[in-house]
Amino acid sequence: MEITVLCWNLFHGRDFPPDPELRSWRSRLLRLNESNETHVQVNRDLTPEFGTLLASAAWDIAMLQECPPRFAGPLARASGAEYHRVFTSRNELGFWRAALARQNPDLMASGEGGSNTTLVRVPGKLGGIAERRELEIHAGEPERRSMAFTRTASGVCVCNLHATNDKPALAVADVLLAAEAATGWAAGAPLIFGGDLNLRPAENPELFARLAADFGLGSPTTGRRAIDHVLVRGLKVVAAPAQWPPEKRELPLDGKALRLSDHAPVEARFARQDPPVLAN
Repeated sequence: MEITVLCWNLFHGRDFPPDPELRSWRSRLLRLNESNETHVQVNRDLTPEFGTLLASAAWDIAMLQECPPRFAGPLARASGAEYHRVFTSRNELGFWRAALARQNPDLMASGEGGSNTTLVRVPGKLGGIAERRELEIHAGEPERRSMAFTRTASGVCVCNLHATNDKPALAVADVLLAAEAATGWAAGAPLIFGGDLNLRPAENPELFARLAADFGLGSPTTGRRAIDHVLVRGLKVVAAPAQWPPEKRELPLDGKALRLSDHAPVEARFARQDPPVLAN
């Protein structure tokens, strides 16, 4: 059985054109569209656009970070999936934050609050979600971090996290705590582990070596400068994790391109070795 995994930081449900001049304060304050010859920048709710992109992509598991909590249900419905959502930071008064973010997502930005959300397509190859767990992997400053642990009906487990940003020592601690918990909870089951780790193999080789040596989580192949990673234990790598080209996360709008998020999705494909059938 082959499993396609998509890992994507949604940038709190916002777009991110390649031309920085389009990301203007005029648009942020007045909610006006900005455009050049190729791209457009908008400041409005993009739930339908993210749903369209995810629904049209081929995946069995989608691991989303910086996902607005209000996105989880609509994205799951659009994709024919079940979801597991774990809140991260800035989620107090969530109803009011969400209402303000619908009106002006660029001004609210990360202030809307966030989640790590895992989608599993159903009925699909994995049989849906059988168990949901969560763990706070960092409390206090600079902000709360958590990981989502999802066990599918097939037995394949998923650990989805977003490690602390701009503080490598804290990010390392986040990742190691998540790896220890996830491998313990998964026991001998196949495990997919990853997300936005905010750590680069080129700068933190000891961490990735330790993940492989201590937890059996294979070395990342997304790139030595990448921060979004998908690691596995107990699965064969069929197609190594690779970032989508920028145009693959773009949608047409008024003859121009609307580019979603400031992160490129990472896609990988793995195979599970089914146990042999014993004959009498």
